[in-house]
Amino acid sequence: MSAFLDRWLALADRLSVYAVRIAGLMILASAMLISYDVLVRKFLLITVGGADELAGYAFAVGTSWAFAFTLLRRANVRVDALYSRLPSRACAFLDLLGLVCLLVFVGYLAWRAALVLQDSILFSTRATTPLATPLWIPQSLWVAGFSLFLFAIVPLIFIVAQALVTGDDARVSRLAGARTNEEDAAEEKEQAARLTTLKTIRER
Repeated sequence: MSAFLDRWLALADRLSVYAVRIAGLMILASAMLISYDVLVRKFLLITVGGADELAGYAFAVGTSWAFAFTLLRRANVRVDALYSRLPSRACAFLDLLGLVCLLVFVGYLAWRAALVLQDSILFSTRATTPLATPLWIPQSLWVAGFSLFLFAIVPLIFIVAQALVTGDDARVSRLAGARTNEEDAAEEKEQAARLTTLKTIRER
């Protein structure tokens, strides 16, 4: 069972990396489109129809596609003024409780989003904009982001629960705990080393 959960979580992690890269490209493309629209409107007195609409879709979809990556990298902002002063056992319990609450909350969001998508498909709903976009297209991508998040959090909860039962609080912290300043510093140092290596290769 543990091996199955580990493979499941590893697959979710790989998918989250691809998803967050695509999400970043979508948001970057929308920013470029908006910039282009502003420039041609300023200097050529024309406009790119639907730029703001497409940017809104990209932001909504890109955000949902980044949820799983944020979860697995523990990159979300957490207020840990009290948490950091608690014993490791108490922190482990709170980490598991936080994941369960997050599962319930995002599960509800995914369910409601799926109902919205179902209605859009059933009634062939289109946006009331010049593009008249079939809403099932962006909504399908939006729901896919929530689904990936749920796909990632389910094995994570089981693994964290197993670690909690066996008393492995350190593993709970590595998987679901709040990031420490030392971890952030180490990651920044690693990133700086990669950039230095890349610069050296280019100079050669």
